[in-house]
Parts: sequence; C-alpha cells; structure tokens
Amino acid sequence: MAWQKASGYNKRARVEAAIGRYKRVIGDGLRSRTDGRQTTEVAIAVHVLNQMLEPGRAISIPVT
Repeated sequence: MAWQKASGYNKRARVEAAIGRYKRVIGDGLRSRTDGRQTTEVAIAVHVLNQMLEPGRAISIPVT
C-alpha cells in the first residue's frame, strides 16, 4: 500500500479507467478536423459521459 501512495498509482489507475470508459462509450478517434471543432466534440463527449456516470456516483457528506 505504501508504494501505491508513493508512486501515485491510485490516481493513475483512476485516470486510466476514466480514459477507458471514454474510449468505450465515445470511441477512440475524433471525427472533426479543425482544432475548434475537436475541442467542442470532446466537451460534448465528456458532458455525455458525466451524465451517464452521475446516477452511480456516491453522495458524500463531510462529517464534522
């Protein structure tokens, strides 16, 4: 467990899982050719993916 914290393994694993979900749902290539349209395409894809994942997210409330 200590090596995971020291190397940042947990954060990297979460990022890799998120990218994997993105590619599985949206696809691994962009369809637009210009930079502006690619930016818009990614923004829309991320918004859609976040909406799909929202029902499964836990609601956490800090305990004071």
